[in-house]
Amino acid sequence: MLDRRTFTIGAGALALTAGAAWAQNSDEMFTLGAANAPLHLVEYASATCPHCAHFHETNWARLKSGYIDTGRVRYTLREMVTPPPPVAVAMFQVARCNGADAAEYYRRLGILFERQRAILSSGSMAGVRDALFAVGAEWGLSNEQIWASITDQAGAARVGRSIQEASARGVNSTPTFYLNDQHLADPTFLTPDGMAAILDAAG
Repeated sequence: MLDRRTFTIGAGALALTAGAAWAQNSDEMFTLGAANAPLHLVEYASATCPHCAHFHETNWARLKSGYIDTGRVRYTLREMVTPPPPVAVAMFQVARCNGADAAEYYRRLGILFERQRAILSSGSMAGVRDALFAVGAEWGLSNEQIWASITDQAGAARVGRSIQEASARGVNSTPTFYLNDQHLADPTFLTPDGMAAILDAAG
C-alpha cells in the first residue's frame, strides 16, 4: 500500500469542477491559530483519504492543544479530492454547512475522518447521502441544509481552485505538509512524536 493517497486532476476531478474558475485563492480555506504564530503549517488533505484520517486521529489532538492553541502554530487545511471525488467534496461541504466557522469546521471534519470508513462503506452515493444526513442531524442540521450544501456548486469550484494551487506547487499526494512554505518530506511527521520533534526544532 502507498504511504500516502495519490490524487490527480484527472477525469473525475475535472468533471467535479467543470465550469469552475481556477484562479488561485488561499483565503477560501479555514485557518486556526494566532495570526502572528511563528510557524504556519499547511496540510493538503482529502476527506476520503484514509492516511489523512489516520493522521488526524493520531496527531490532531496533540497538534491543536500543544501548538495551535498555545500560539506556536497557525494551521491551514487545503481541501483535496481522492476517490471518490464527489464524496470528498460532499464531506468538506458538510463540515462547512450552515456557516460553520473555523473551529466548528475542524471539529466536524475530525468526526468525519473518524467515520470515514462507515460513510464510504455503502458503496453508493445514496448511502453516503444518508450517512451524511445522520451525522448532520447530530449537529442540529436538517436534511435540507445538508443537501443544499452538498449540491452547492461553489464547493466544487472552491476545491478545484485548491487542487490547481496544489498542482502548481508540485503536490501529488495526501496528506502533504508544508511548514513555513517548506515541504516536509520527513515521514516521521506523520507520527505524534515525530511531528512534535520537527515542530519543536523549527519553532
